[in-house]
Amino acid sequence: MKRFNSLSFLLLFLTAFTTLTAQQRNITLEDIWKPGSPVFKTERLDVLRSMKNGKEYAVLNYDRQQQASTVDVYDYKTGEKVRTLLNSKEMNGIDHVISYEFNNDETKILFTTEMQPVYRHSSLGTYYVYDINTKQFNLVSTNKIQEPTFSNNGNKIAYGFENNLYIKDLNSGETKQITTDGKKNSIINGITDWVYEEEFAFVRAFEWSTSGDKLAYIKFDETEVPQFNMDVYGNQLYPSANTFKYPKAGEANSKVSLQLYDLSSGKTSEVDLSKYNSYYIPRLLWTKNNDILSVQLANRHQNVIDLVFVDASNNTSKLILAEKDDAYVDVTDNLTFLNDNSFFWTSEKDGWNHIYQYDKNGKLLHQVTKGPWEVTAYYGFDQNTGRVYYQSTENGNINRDVYSILPSGKNKVRLSDKTGTNDADFSADYTYYIGSFSDSNTPYIFTLNEAKTGKVLREIKNNNELKNRLASYKISPKEYSIININGEDLNMYMVKPVDFDETKQYPLFLFQYSGPGSQSVANKWMNANDFWHQLLANDQQIIIACVDGRGTGFKGREFKKMTQKELGKYEVEDQTAVAQKLSALPYIDAGRTGIWGWSYGGFMSSNCLFQAPDTFEMAIAVAPVTSWRFYDSIYTERFMLSPQENPSGYDENSPITHVNNLQGKFLLVHGSADDNVHVQNTMRLIEALVQANKQFDWRIYPDKNHGIYGGNTRLHLYTLMTDFIKKNL
Repeated sequence: MKRFNSLSFLLLFLTAFTTLTAQQRNITLEDIWKPGSPVFKTERLDVLRSMKNGKEYAVLNYDRQQQASTVDVYDYKTGEKVRTLLNSKEMNGIDHVISYEFNNDETKILFTTEMQPVYRHSSLGTYYVYDINTKQFNLVSTNKIQEPTFSNNGNKIAYGFENNLYIKDLNSGETKQITTDGKKNSIINGITDWVYEEEFAFVRAFEWSTSGDKLAYIKFDETEVPQFNMDVYGNQLYPSANTFKYPKAGEANSKVSLQLYDLSSGKTSEVDLSKYNSYYIPRLLWTKNNDILSVQLANRHQNVIDLVFVDASNNTSKLILAEKDDAYVDVTDNLTFLNDNSFFWTSEKDGWNHIYQYDKNGKLLHQVTKGPWEVTAYYGFDQNTGRVYYQSTENGNINRDVYSILPSGKNKVRLSDKTGTNDADFSADYTYYIGSFSDSNTPYIFTLNEAKTGKVLREIKNNNELKNRLASYKISPKEYSIININGEDLNMYMVKPVDFDETKQYPLFLFQYSGPGSQSVANKWMNANDFWHQLLANDQQIIIACVDGRGTGFKGREFKKMTQKELGKYEVEDQTAVAQKLSALPYIDAGRTGIWGWSYGGFMSSNCLFQAPDTFEMAIAVAPVTSWRFYDSIYTERFMLSPQENPSGYDENSPITHVNNLQGKFLLVHGSADDNVHVQNTMRLIEALVQANKQFDWRIYPDKNHGIYGGNTRLHLYTLMTDFIKKNL
């Protein structure tokens, strides 16, 4: 490369750079967080469903001018709209459709117009069934119900209401209540309890058999689960209490049982699962055989998952596969059955997450994928071509690519060709897929791709308008690198001010989450926190760094599970060593180091400030766990065992234990209605700090949950944090 020593060239460059930066402006908090602000709005595809013919897809659209929702069908290849299946303007009293589902033969649409959140994944809603042929629509129930689901023939809908299950016959219009013992904070039929919903990530705990003659469901007996009371302030004179069952680590969980309801006889039978590891029932799925139900069962430690087949014709069961791990086994939705009841399954048993194929008796047929990288999504299997489609980290663990492969592991094809985060949504017959791509500099681009080769056939949607808006702002690129800490090569990104000058010194502000299996350093488009970090970098002249330490994901089983029984120990060691190593750089001011995080990240930022007072001068903790004794059973025991089995792991890694070491500036934030990480965590830490005579700042947001949002709340919160950083870093 030539070296330019010309003074005239240097002056020309400096003039151009000054003009460019003068035209650009800093991001403001209002740009990011003011309700309704369009500045960083990202365009996406909304509620897309592939039609069974594989040549078309449906999308839910909303016309603001007409004030009408439509379900429109488009041709994959041309992108042209083919027809409209549903138009709310033709339905008296309905203008806005929130979500929709087809029945199996796509002659009916189940849609909702109102939704009322319950917890993170669950909601109550007003649901209708629309007949595409007759254009008639009818309420499923006059009540707000949960998880309505078509039978495969589309003639019936099962749903939950007030902890009981109901079946509505769409031909006769009759509704039958099939359970009667449901009671709040006692018995739940077919809908998961709080901890299953949060940690096993599903709400609908019932499944129709293939022919629709049986309904399998889980019954939850919460009677012995300790009760949690959460004050709700609202606008009333006297606060009310939200009371629900929440099993903390080491406490009693719901007693679960598997029930089979036979529609023809109207009788329910319980399936005996006592000979298996059946403390938890995290998944139900009917196989291709109408009488065979697959059930995934787990012991309390969650280091064994039994895959059991239940024969519903005679109520017998058989162990098909036992997945074991010294630490824990992840529950996924990757189990997929073929016509002969062989199945695909993902496992970390060779040290990396890969796809395996078994026959119907649990005999291993193929390890489909193999190598020192992780399968991050299983998309499905094309029975016509015999190809498996998946997403993985083969192109670097901060990136994602889309691949296809034969079950034998041969003839692998990389379908995506851009480095970053690639994802895919396949047509029903695997002829096409809609690909999405982003990286840290490129907002989402959606394309139609040929499934066989990955060839891009056309662009569906881009975010060029957003890119044009961003051109007027100061945006610093994320600089990705590897940093060696405590003998491990860790992924890192750094964000420097646009006008970074290596002869100056800047404060260092670390951001992290650090939870087991998580990833914060990823080559994908920015989220709201990234834009806030840009504000801090360019308005406050702060260097932002993020490092995924030990225990985070996508670098193999050993790396992820080395924090077992010691959540917080190795992660704190890594973040502290990162801060010390980066502070040795000539452009970092070692006397101005901060760290922040939310939830697990708040647990970490508190611990780092308290345990490494000579390294960190400031920390912000939002909605933090402050002792794993206060958190739920399923998540916590998965990684820590119970407090009775591992008291030192719980207490030695708790921020409450280390409050006496606090020297720096500390901001503690929580929502009072956080049903996930209870505000109890923050209150107990506050009391410990007070008794240690440590000064700090804190803020409670009334009636806000774990996300601390709604109306002006996020703008207020980030203004608080920004001002705290200005003052203390």
